[in-house]
Formats: sequence, C-alpha cells, structure tokens
Amino acid sequence: MSGAAGAPRRIVLWRHGQTAWNLADRFQGQLDIDLTDTGRAQARRAAAKLADLPPDAIICSDLRRTRDTAAELASVTGLDVTYDDALRETYAGDWQGLTHTEIRERFGDQYEAWRRGEPVRRGGGELETEVADRAAPVVERTVEKLPPGGVLVVVSHGGAIRTTIGRLLGLPPQTWEALGGLTNCCWSVLGESVRGWRLLEHNANSLPERAIGDDV
Repeated sequence: MSGAAGAPRRIVLWRHGQTAWNLADRFQGQLDIDLTDTGRAQARRAAAKLADLPPDAIICSDLRRTRDTAAELASVTGLDVTYDDALRETYAGDWQGLTHTEIRERFGDQYEAWRRGEPVRRGGGELETEVADRAAPVVERTVEKLPPGGVLVVVSHGGAIRTTIGRLLGLPPQTWEALGGLTNCCWSVLGESVRGWRLLEHNANSLPERAIGDDV
C-alpha cells in the first residue's frame, strides 16, 4: 500500500440517515427512498463531527438517501461529492419494499437460509460477494489517489458497507456477518497499515482517537 510508507490514510464508511422504511423494518435495497426529518438532522450532526477529521474526498452512492446525507458534509467542508452507482445497497429483487414479516411469509425457506448466514440471492437479487465486487474497487481506486495521511469518506448503505469492509480487510465472506450493523448516520473507520487495512472504529458517532498501547 503506497501510503503506508508515510502517514497512514483512512477510510470512513458512513451510513445514510434515517428513512421511513428503516422505521418500518422494510427492505429498501436499491429503491430510492428519502430521508426523514430526523434523518436529515442526523446527517447535519454527523457532518459537523466528520468535518473535523478533515476529509480530503467524498464518494457516495447515487441514491437520494445517501446523496442528501453526503450533501451535509459537502456543505461544511466545501468538497465536491463524486457519485457512483457501484456504491448502492444490495439489490434484493422481490424482497425490496417488503417488511421482514412479509418476506418470512412469502419467501420462508430463502429467508431462513439467509438468516443462517448462507449465501442467498435475496428475492433473486445480488449475493453479498457481488456487492463487494462492485463497491470495494471504487473505494480502493479512490483512496489510492489521496496523499499520505488523507481521509476518504464513503457515504453508502449498511449492507454495502459491511461487504466492503469485509473485502478490504481480507475476511472470508462467511465471516462478514460478524461485523455488526451500522446505526443510521454512524460510521466505521479503516486505517492503512503495513499489513493492509485495519478496522479502527465500528458503528461510531464520535471521532476516532489514537489507540495507545493496544498490543500490550
């Protein structure tokens, strides 16, 4: 990793703010759902904190809930946002728009296999590895352009972020579910090291502090 020779670069993977479908426990997938007023307020509060990093670049899923989240950070940093549909949430086919209860009723066997951690094309949609195949390279290409010590903010979705973290850390796909979910407008931080990317913070809503003596 080219930046490892100088100050380490960081990747902040930031989930969008709250939507009405989050509250309803309804699968959004790649359907384009707006933030609630609460979601917009969450984005403003989080952006004020993330601006203090400060970030060098912002990339974002092209769906409205992420675009509106990223816009809050852009407004306080003056940075442009680069949108990429490769950072969209997992396409969940016929599950999209349904609640967990409705999915369990209509797709019981498939739903239970997914809950067991088996690779499942939910509703005929994407596998988690396919999401990582499209999202992780965008993040890698972008962070490689940053100077040593640079910070990239990636505004995306819970499932897409989890698969991207798993891929960047080199974890086997069957272990990705061990990464707990992200609360709306919380983030995870990866830091560059001589061994590759390292998970520094997960599901955070405050700025990361340097770990002192974490190996002793």
